[in-house]
Formats: sequence, structure tokens, C-alpha cells
Amino acid sequence: MLRSSILASGGFMGEDSRSVSEIIDNDLAIVSKSGFTKEQIAARMKDITNKAISLLGNWTQIDQKLLARVDEAKGFIVCPWPHPGKFAKRVTYVKSAEPRVTSHESQFIKWSDLNIHFIEVHGFFEGKGSNFRMTRKT
Repeated sequence: MLRSSILASGGFMGEDSRSVSEIIDNDLAIVSKSGFTKEQIAARMKDITNKAISLLGNWTQIDQKLLARVDEAKGFIVCPWPHPGKFAKRVTYVKSAEPRVTSHESQFIKWSDLNIHFIEVHGFFEGKGSNFRMTRKT
């Protein structure tokens, strides 16, 4: 269910050939080294999304360093894990508020409401090469 399917075009695994458990274990090790928890990361993502929802489709200042925008489509997407979970088709985009940083699309971080759930509940940041892979930019 995590590969490309009717549920999600392109899937959640990208071109990653690792097993789901390998992806989760590796990503949670990185999260652990960062000094944060997956729950703290998900809470911050929720906070940013909730602040940007009020200006749907427009950029809003989140804090001194970040701008965010939320786009939403009709419908819902369900969690592919075997439990109830239905999420709005909403995407949050975040970029630097600092003028010296370019606003080229590669500078954006984006996530869906389902990504927040994946991280908070499953510790899943998606596979390498997936459309919504949550990684630290270097």
C-alpha cells in the first residue's frame, strides 16, 4: 500500500528499495540525534499548518525565520496502515522569511496532513525520492 497505487499516485516510498521498517529505523535514529522527538516534529508541523490555514493560498509569517502557505483540495486521503485515519488533502509549504534566501521551489519544504500523521504515529518520513519525503536540507 505504500508503493504507487490508487491511494497515492507515486506512492510514499519513492525509489527507495529499503523496507519500510529500515526506513523508519534509520529516520528515527536521525531524529533521536537531533534532540527532538517525532511527536515534537509533528506538533511543530501542525502548529505551522494551523497558523497558515487562515490565509489559505497566501503566504503568512509564522515567526522571524519562516513563511508558510497552505493549499487545499477537495476530498480526503486515508492512512495506508491498517487503522482508521482520514486526512484532508491539504499541503503546507514553508520557506525562509529571510530576504537573502532565494524563494526558488527547491528552497521549500512541504508536507501534507497525512505526512504529519505518518511522522507522529508511525515514525515514517516517506522513502527517498518520494514527493513528500521529509528530510533535512543540506
